[in-house]
Amino acid sequence: DARRALDDIAIERATLQVELGKIGEEHRQLHVRNSKKESDLNVAQARVRDLDAQLNAKEADLATALNENRTLENELCELKDQVLSLNLSLEDTKKHLHSEMLRRVDLENHMKTLQEEMTFQKRLHEDELKETKRVHESRIAEVESGRQREFESKLSDALQGLRKQHEEQIQGYKEEMERTFSAKVENAQITAARNSEFANAAREELMETQKRVDTLISQVNQYQSQNVALESRVKELQNLLDYDRDLHRRRMAEKEEEMAQAQKQAQAQLEEYEHLLDVKLALDLEINAYRKMLEGEEQRLKLSPSPSSHSTATQAASQGRRYLHGKKRKIKETKKREHSAALKTIQHVSATGNISIEEIDADGKFVRLKNHSDEDQSLHGWVLRRRIGSVADVNYKFPSRFTLQAGQEVTIWGAAAGVSPGPSDLVWRSQKSWGTGDNIGVTLITDDGEELAERKIMLVPREEESEQDDDYEEITGSEAEFASQTKRRRKKKCCLVS
Repeated sequence: DARRALDDIAIERATLQVELGKIGEEHRQLHVRNSKKESDLNVAQARVRDLDAQLNAKEADLATALNENRTLENELCELKDQVLSLNLSLEDTKKHLHSEMLRRVDLENHMKTLQEEMTFQKRLHEDELKETKRVHESRIAEVESGRQREFESKLSDALQGLRKQHEEQIQGYKEEMERTFSAKVENAQITAARNSEFANAAREELMETQKRVDTLISQVNQYQSQNVALESRVKELQNLLDYDRDLHRRRMAEKEEEMAQAQKQAQAQLEEYEHLLDVKLALDLEINAYRKMLEGEEQRLKLSPSPSSHSTATQAASQGRRYLHGKKRKIKETKKREHSAALKTIQHVSATGNISIEEIDADGKFVRLKNHSDEDQSLHGWVLRRRIGSVADVNYKFPSRFTLQAGQEVTIWGAAAGVSPGPSDLVWRSQKSWGTGDNIGVTLITDDGEELAERKIMLVPREEESEQDDDYEEITGSEAEFASQTKRRRKKKCCLVS
């Protein structure tokens, strides 16, 4: 009966070992799933950071556009005021020109009147001269022939004197009229030329101002259309960001729930494992006690010990010592195994030039480059391109006139690295970190678009080694099965004792 009980216990132990292997496999699958969820969470966080950076850049562009729009509106108001003042001055100039033109017409009319008066006076003097001549001729005809010569000579002298006097008066009137008319015409011409110059200048200035106003209005319309487009783009980005935040929040909540459930399951499995180890330790102790009892009975009855019982007892003792050692070690390393990821890191490095990517920080803090040649290398226009899974690529452009000296290294830190960079280090101001994930790739690209160096970090599941040894250290199971097995063991123990 003791041997049969020991055989049943060995069968149950083998069954428990099989169940232990199944539960260990489920535990490893849960670990892999948890690691995948954490990587998805890191990718989503990196995506949110990228969207925040893009939103900040768009907000800065929008603020700049709004400031330019306000400046242009102020300039437009000033130009409108200038246009109004120029229009007023143009109206005043037009009024002055109109008044000058009226004065010129008045002067021309007055000149024509004076010319007509001069012509009339000339004709009047000619008629008076003819009448005087006729009177003198009649008087001469009436005078006696004896005195005709004397009178003719006197009359001719008088007529010549009167003619000279009238001619002198007419010449004086004519010169005075010509001087007055020429002076007034010159003044009118000078005033008209000055007014025409003022009018032309005002007209040209008005045309230039109108052109400038039209240009500014077109620019304002263009800036307003750009502003509307930017506002619509900002709204779209805001909506997209809100959607991504909601989606990220939901995914985070789901992942937190899954992580909580996984932690609960791991904690329950750990407790069940510890309980199972305690039970196995008690069973091993009882098996050792029964073995000693059997050996004592065999010695008392002077029977030779059976090889099966001896081997079974030896195996049970070794298993008991192993379970004791496994229990102690498991209690010490439980928390460490809970947090350790069942992944290993594989790096792929390639370089076709003198510059290589020496190191990529797994936490995304920095990327380090090295110049292996004996000459300084200018990195003006070169780009470091980062790729993380399905996340959009991000490019870091080296500063202008940056040179990597021969045999030296340069480290490009993220903005949130929390370190004080040295004189040969660079800081990526617009990016908090280089990002984290299962697959991280960084490529060095020259200013001609040639990929000069590349480094990749890949996280793959770690291969399990010596699974048979670990089975004894990762025993888990359900409480119902454990309770039923414990009841069966207690019944068998009661039968053995009786």
